[in-house]
Amino acid sequence: MAALAQRKSGRASFKETKYLAIAAQPIESSGELVFVAPDHLEKNTLSPKPEHLVVDGDMLTVDRNNHTYTLPLARYPELGAFIESIRATLTGNRPALEETYQIALAGNGEDWTLTLTPRDARMLKVVSTITLEGTADVLRSVAIEQPGGDHSLMRLQPLAAAANGTTN
Repeated sequence: MAALAQRKSGRASFKETKYLAIAAQPIESSGELVFVAPDHLEKNTLSPKPEHLVVDGDMLTVDRNNHTYTLPLARYPELGAFIESIRATLTGNRPALEETYQIALAGNGEDWTLTLTPRDARMLKVVSTITLEGTADVLRSVAIEQPGGDHSLMRLQPLAAAANGTTN
C-alpha cells in the first residue's frame, strides 16, 4: 500500500470482459483509464461504443450517446463503494478500504492480490468480491464477482508518461 501511495497519477489502457447470464457471448470493451490522486478517476471507453465516465470527489459524470449526466455518489452508495475500492487501492489508503471491505492480501510487494469483500449487506447483493492484482506499485487487473455468477475482468496496461507529466 505504501508503494501505491507514492504514485500521484497514472494512465493505462484497459480491456474489460463481462460475463453475464443474460448474454450469449462475453461483452468486451476497451479504452483508457486515468487517475490523479486523491480522487479523480476517468474511464474513457472507445470500443464498442464511446462512453466517458469521470469521478471527481463525490460526483460522477457520464457522457454517453451525446448526453451528459451528473450524479452524486452519495445517492448510489454501492457504486460509490465500488469506485472507492479502486481509488483507495490506487492511493494506498488502507483505512478507507477497511471501512467498507474485509481485506485479504496475498503475495508480496512485487506480485500481490488484494481481495475485497463488502461489509455492507446491500452491497453484497450487488458485488460478492472485488479482486485487484498488481506488480509493485502498478495495478494490473480488477475482477468483480457478483451474486448469481455474473463477473467481469478488467486488464490494465500502463501507458507511457504523457507530455503533461502524467505517469503510470
